[in-house]
Amino acid sequence: MENVTLNVSGMSCGHCVSAVEGNVGKLAGVESVKVHLESGKVDVTFENGKVSLEKIKETIDDQGYDVE
Repeated sequence: MENVTLNVSGMSCGHCVSAVEGNVGKLAGVESVKVHLESGKVDVTFENGKVSLEKIKETIDDQGYDVE
């Protein structure tokens, strides 16, 4: 398992948290995802052989947020 913390801009409310946690959490290989709204960070634990970091970033980007 890999743990990463991503800096994500554009998140400002509970809907943002639900959108990111819900969609990233659906990806095969993602064990956990936690949004820290105040700091603009997203912690993700995932299995690298099942899902790539690029796919996780792309999923967040598809929700309308920018991964820095």
